[in-house]
Amino acid sequence: MALSLAISPCPNDTFVFDALVHGRVPGAPPVEVTYADVDVTNTAAERGAFDLVKVSYAALPWLLDDYHLLPCGGALGRGCGPLVLTRGDRTDLSGATVAVPGERTTAYLLFRLWAAGQTPSHIEVVPFHEIMPGVAAGRYDAGLVIHEARFTYPRHGLTALVDLGEWWEGDTGLPIPLGAILARRGAVDPAEATAWVRESVRQAWADPAASREYVLAHAQEMEPDVVDRHIGLYVNEFTADLGEAGFAAVEALLGRAADAGLVPQTSSSRATAWTS
Repeated sequence: MALSLAISPCPNDTFVFDALVHGRVPGAPPVEVTYADVDVTNTAAERGAFDLVKVSYAALPWLLDDYHLLPCGGALGRGCGPLVLTRGDRTDLSGATVAVPGERTTAYLLFRLWAAGQTPSHIEVVPFHEIMPGVAAGRYDAGLVIHEARFTYPRHGLTALVDLGEWWEGDTGLPIPLGAILARRGAVDPAEATAWVRESVRQAWADPAASREYVLAHAQEMEPDVVDRHIGLYVNEFTADLGEAGFAAVEALLGRAADAGLVPQTSSSRATAWTS
């Protein structure tokens, strides 16, 4: 039977999963892949829609009863955090209308932790590709953006009010956890899935040219140099193995968010137990 996989069309995901999607991972089953923004996959995962799925780390408290967290394949790192963008020199978001990419995205959770004490008048969930044009056109006072937007926002005449990655790293000393790979309980063995994903990552690094056509085909008209910078930033040592620092970052994010009443308490106090 085919394995159902849901990832974003972003270069880091297509680069990482190219070998698995195209049947080049020994022992892995055929894969049926769905491409969607992470806000869509967060919701789909709540319905148990996919065997393997890329979600926001912020969504884990609602998903871990039905999914295993895999220690690889996701997006976590340093210098790669979401940005809050504005058109001018605004220094506070009180009373502002803010466009965000999803209510259960890690970006929005970080935003809420950072913006404690500020009171935006309205939060609007907007498809990722519409956020920067919407801020530039004045439809929103500020926008919360992720991924390649950190390379391209000056083209829209926008200013970064805050880099939430820098804020998080400066406050915790930990990398920033963005996107996780989950395996549905009872549908796929997490140890096998981990091995498949790690082999796909290994092949991606061993022969980057092999995935080039596939990556560019899904890169939403992204320029090749931006694609390369995107992959270089978001595919890193944590993609192959979260490790102690990675799990500590996840635990810190969800622990702080739970303490602030922003997410439910997780069933385990230790992130390393979430893979069991």
